[in-house]
Amino acid sequence: MKLRIAIQKSGRLHEDSIKLLKECGIDINNGVNKLKTEASNFPLEVFFLRDDDIPQYVEDGVADIGMVGENVVLEKNRSVKVATKLGFGKCRLSLAVPRSVEYNGVKDMDKLRIATSYPVILENFLKENGITADIHEISGSVEIAPGIGLADAICDLVSSGSTLFMNGLKEVEVILKSESVLITNNSLNAEQQQLLEKLLFRIQAVKKAKNNKYVLLNAPNDNLQKIISLLPGMKSPTVLPLAEAGWSSVHSVLNENDFWDIIESLKAAGAQGILVVPIEKMII
Repeated sequence: MKLRIAIQKSGRLHEDSIKLLKECGIDINNGVNKLKTEASNFPLEVFFLRDDDIPQYVEDGVADIGMVGENVVLEKNRSVKVATKLGFGKCRLSLAVPRSVEYNGVKDMDKLRIATSYPVILENFLKENGITADIHEISGSVEIAPGIGLADAICDLVSSGSTLFMNGLKEVEVILKSESVLITNNSLNAEQQQLLEKLLFRIQAVKKAKNNKYVLLNAPNDNLQKIISLLPGMKSPTVLPLAEAGWSSVHSVLNENDFWDIIESLKAAGAQGILVVPIEKMII
């Protein structure tokens, strides 16, 4: 029994999907122009598909699971489960208007022509806000629509915002924050579910490692308790005596979000020789 996974054939999520599987210790031979391959050290068969097709393939059971943008899952509205968010491919689906237009709120979208590749998500958003607009569905180059007179505004994916800027547009409303997710078929059998749990365990270990840093530092014993109080760790920091009297070595794990604030506090409390090391895997 193998678990069949669908990932993007090409595009912004392809490389990160392959990278995540490899970080999970799964060896994949991703040959040029191959549409299917198998892992050599894990019961996994990989299909390379268009991202828009992945939700349907998973719903139909052609693939058991898939890695795809959350925005695609919501737009296609297929009967699949989201098993976990994957932490890459982060973007937002936003409304944008020409920079010359004064914008006072979402009500300004009423009666406008809006170009988008995401008509389902956009229509739901407009309904929730009591807006009636003319939605123009186009499959690519959405950002040029206002410039050629096709639309008054657009609804499109935004990462840095540079594409909007180059086309004379400004972002005015965020409809959805999206990232890559792992979706599953609703009818996995017991063996497939067991393989999925093994894969999810590895994915969570990789994600936890990326969100945390291993910190080693030297602390004066007379201020040791204050320094320890700043380092929660997974349970509590590890403290080892140094050869030099009056000093200890303190080891802990810091969350990426708290990292710089805590480092500054540690320095202020007398910590020295602070080393910050990336974590490859983190099992709790």
